[in-house]
Amino acid sequence: MKQARLLIGYAALWLLPLWSAHAAPPEVPDPVAWAALNPQEQATRRAELKQRLREATPQERAAFRSRLRERLEGMTPEQRQALVGRTRERWQQLTPEEKQRLMHERRERVNAMTPEERKHLIEQRRSILGKLSPEERAALREKLSAR
Repeated sequence: MKQARLLIGYAALWLLPLWSAHAAPPEVPDPVAWAALNPQEQATRRAELKQRLREATPQERAAFRSRLRERLEGMTPEQRQALVGRTRERWQQLTPEEKQRLMHERRERVNAMTPEERKHLIEQRRSILGKLSPEERAALREKLSAR
């Protein structure tokens, strides 16, 4: 009996690094606090998040995306509009090269998705669009028709 407990203890000590190496996915940042960061701080935080998400399991990444979506959907229309405005201002401040790089990165991420992941992404976007206020939908429709 004592040997069995000792053996279990050694096994636990041996497996502990494997369990701890697989840390929980990163916490979802607060959108308002994120928007208040300067571009350099956002880039640093974004790189940290990307690294932690690369190390996470597919289920943990999905949970992170779900929590992020819930957090954004939980914002009032006014908060979302303010966030969109700050994001738009930051985008306008980027150089054309930075804009191209970001668009290329996004395109690569979408291209790397499986058909199921793309279908899920489309469903998520439709769900988000369905939750927009009529004013937000009208503004989006107007913006997209201008393209």
